[in-house]
Amino acid sequence: MSNAAQQSGAFDVLVIGAGPTGMACAIEAQRAGFRSALVDKGCLCNSLFHYPSHMTFFTTSELLEIGDIPFPSPNAKPTRNEALEYYRKVAMYYRLDIRPYQAVERVTGEDLRFEVHTRDRFGRARAYTTRKVVVATGYYDLPNLMNIPGEELSKVMHYYVDPHPYYGMDVAVIGGKNSAAIAALELWRHGARVTVVYRGSAMQPHIKYWILPDIENRIKNGEIKAHFRTNVRRIDPDTVTLDTPDCELILPNDFVFALTGYLPDFTFLESLGVRIDGKDRCPACDPSSLESNVPGIYLAGVIIAGERTNEIFIENGRFHGRQIAADLKQKLSLPAGELARV
Repeated sequence: MSNAAQQSGAFDVLVIGAGPTGMACAIEAQRAGFRSALVDKGCLCNSLFHYPSHMTFFTTSELLEIGDIPFPSPNAKPTRNEALEYYRKVAMYYRLDIRPYQAVERVTGEDLRFEVHTRDRFGRARAYTTRKVVVATGYYDLPNLMNIPGEELSKVMHYYVDPHPYYGMDVAVIGGKNSAAIAALELWRHGARVTVVYRGSAMQPHIKYWILPDIENRIKNGEIKAHFRTNVRRIDPDTVTLDTPDCELILPNDFVFALTGYLPDFTFLESLGVRIDGKDRCPACDPSSLESNVPGIYLAGVIIAGERTNEIFIENGRFHGRQIAADLKQKLSLPAGELARV
């Protein structure tokens, strides 16, 4: 990259979000001849990085591939660490221009003349000029809050990574889906005293097929305690208070993992002018081009589905870059990198 380009920060396509889908969008834009870059408030594949450290994907490695780069794995289903290594190598192969640890605060301007304003972890502001914007921010950064007393305590976490710090501790895991089951099992196997709390009548039946019987058997044997049809009323420094079907129950507690799901950042989308429609809060988006109702702003990945976060994954979101690149080739008539003449 030339010094002039570094100073101007001018791009044809700026992708907000450097996960697998965002990477795929930047790769396809680059292949189409456009100068692209990615900005992310965290690291490369930030959401994947915050998955449990020993997580195994439900899918095969072939379905996680982007940029026509093979994803070799000795396992039938790849691990989180294998995926992180794979995406690092893809980024290196394509020499992707990634600007990590820069949170996007706002986007100003209009089609062909956008300015994306960021702030880094030291509070320094930066503005990038770009002809088109792709929003591929995922949904893993915004947890569903319970809005109960004590949720703000430092012992409450909405992400589970590693079991070691919780050896010998009383740990409550709130939730009944994959993430809750995986966390509960790993914590128990590493010496924590685990209690699962879930408002449903049982663990969700669509939990990964090799995980579901494991968690059900641990609960049946009393190795992991479970309270179903139960809500957490409050969290205190040394206890959690539960509303069970029979009574109020106060349990000793050192840590809480509130694994209650995540949502796209609708506030950010609305700040861009993107319209949010219907009960599922789906952003307005052309299904063919993936351009939103705001000319020049495209959407990619799980955010397209709004609150239906179980519809789009890496496996299908990775193809969104091709749709967007095809539309860019039709609409960006000027040669790549010629922003100054627009």
